[in-house]
Amino acid sequence: MLARHGDRPAQLFTCLPRAGTNRAALLLAEIGDCLARFPDDAALAGAGVAPSTRASGDRHHVAFRHSCDKKLREALIDFAIDSRQASPWAADIYQRACERGARHPHAVRILARAWCRIIWRCWVGGTAYDPVRHGGLQQLLAAAG
Repeated sequence: MLARHGDRPAQLFTCLPRAGTNRAALLLAEIGDCLARFPDDAALAGAGVAPSTRASGDRHHVAFRHSCDKKLREALIDFAIDSRQASPWAADIYQRACERGARHPHAVRILARAWCRIIWRCWVGGTAYDPVRHGGLQQLLAAAG
């Protein structure tokens, strides 16, 4: 799958922490290679991991998104769960979500939403994920050191 799309898409997805060949191929298959499908990172997240927001007058309700691309959601969540093992930034996002009271499924979706921002920016910029250039990771490492 990755070989059919050339080196650029393969590099964009295989460079993600713990993505590997199979998970990178799954992410590419579910996200697709048409950038117009997701004009911004919110559209990518809205296709799977972002909550559904409904507002009417003074009422505002945020709930789990049931109608979405479930295969894309599963691919993003699978990647997010495993990324905690290799990325201190991802582990921190997950841990802070749990400390705020989010249970595991919700905390993983929060982390997957954060990864959507990064994946989308890498895709648009045509650059592979580089932990050295990742501002959130650098802030976390500076605070710990």
